[in-house]
Amino acid sequence: MDVVTRVAPSPTGDPHVGTAYVSLFNWAWARRNGGRFILRIEDTDRARSKPEHETAILDALAWLGIAPDESPAVDGPVGPYRQSERREIYREHTDRLIASGHAYRCFCTPERLAELRAFQKAAKRPTGYDGTCRDVDPEESARRAETETHVVRLKVDKSGTTRFTDLLRGDIVIENENVDDQVLLKSDGMPTYHMANVVDDHLMGVTIIMRAEEWIPSVPKHVMLYEALGWEPPVFAHVPLLRNKDKSKISKRKNPTSILWYKDEGYLPEALVNFLALQGWSIKEDDEEFDVETFIERFDPKDISVGGPVFDLQKLDWLNGEKIRKLDTATLADRIVDGGFAGGWERDAIVRVLPLFQERMKRLPDFAEAARYLRERVEPDMDGLAKKVKKADPEALRGALTKAAAVLESMAGQPDEAREDALRALAEEFGLKVGNLFMGLRVAVTGATASPPLLPSVDELGAEESAARVRDLVERLVPAS
Repeated sequence: MDVVTRVAPSPTGDPHVGTAYVSLFNWAWARRNGGRFILRIEDTDRARSKPEHETAILDALAWLGIAPDESPAVDGPVGPYRQSERREIYREHTDRLIASGHAYRCFCTPERLAELRAFQKAAKRPTGYDGTCRDVDPEESARRAETETHVVRLKVDKSGTTRFTDLLRGDIVIENENVDDQVLLKSDGMPTYHMANVVDDHLMGVTIIMRAEEWIPSVPKHVMLYEALGWEPPVFAHVPLLRNKDKSKISKRKNPTSILWYKDEGYLPEALVNFLALQGWSIKEDDEEFDVETFIERFDPKDISVGGPVFDLQKLDWLNGEKIRKLDTATLADRIVDGGFAGGWERDAIVRVLPLFQERMKRLPDFAEAARYLRERVEPDMDGLAKKVKKADPEALRGALTKAAAVLESMAGQPDEAREDALRALAEEFGLKVGNLFMGLRVAVTGATASPPLLPSVDELGAEESAARVRDLVERLVPAS
């Protein structure tokens, strides 16, 4: 059997990292097996669904490299791929369920249902539909449906249990008395999630449903629908939810959840993909940094861990830095420019100076901030310098830096080794630790105590400007009292 996977996001807001996470597993399994990965848009919530959100979902997955084989943008044999365009399909299958006695029309008003829920809550009973319309005569139901607003509900057999197997969790058994008579078709003729997904997954030939674990309680309703329609259910695999550090479900109050945020913040798509792959899966014998080809080659849904993965941005920063260091300078420069992170630098200039910064970068915007000292004088970190050289004699440091400025000018263009030897000799001459002198020079030239290599920075900045900055720092140093 050909492997067919799917993801079915709702276009009601920014594309969510949870969508990317689930899409990645489905996409990789289809790729590994030479199958098809379908993106289906669940736009039955007409009030909140927006075309721009659909576009953003497609663009975000394209940026990540998780391209669907079939979608609203890539037509295929089982379309249309927007649920709003499949209304007649759902109506046809709902009519089949009514005719077979597996579903019924419900004429209860929203006001009556609200009163029912309030009563159940006050009585501390489980909330759910009480079955008022379950036994309305079919002929009367059909007659009333011509003039009265109604929904269609699943007619659940409240006796016994429903059993299904989850690929990751084994057999799961649910008491039918705990399954509600779920609405299948809303009063506006649009399907609910439950009806639309069962019908679409079957008609689109989906062979495995990988989705978030929060949908597990809904599976009995889906199994009942498959049975009522005479269909074989696909494989179910409910992946763990992404979680905050406190183990709560990831939310934008505690973590950025929009895929667009990660793009705008300068994360590489391959780093985010690597990071999302680790949320519930790992290459057991290797380290945590790997490319997408390796992931596809080794991924198997059975290996997904059901433990709640922690969405740790520090790990993502580390992974992003690892990916940045693996790029050649030309490619990294393109990423910086194309992402809008150049900060006024021309591409050729970025390529030239990137070796100074690439090893320290965690995100693409780091370049422009780190390289700012090459374009303008930045305020030197005098407090940081004072902490680093607090045991050095102030007058000795001032004297050594003054002479060091002259060394930088007189030895411009000479090899690093020769200049380092001259500066080390200066430190010895003034009775300073070499590290203290170089720290003073580093803060003078770059403004920071932690920075790119000193002498390559001097070469890029120019010996004259570098020496001027050193002399300026000397003037700022507090003389010995």
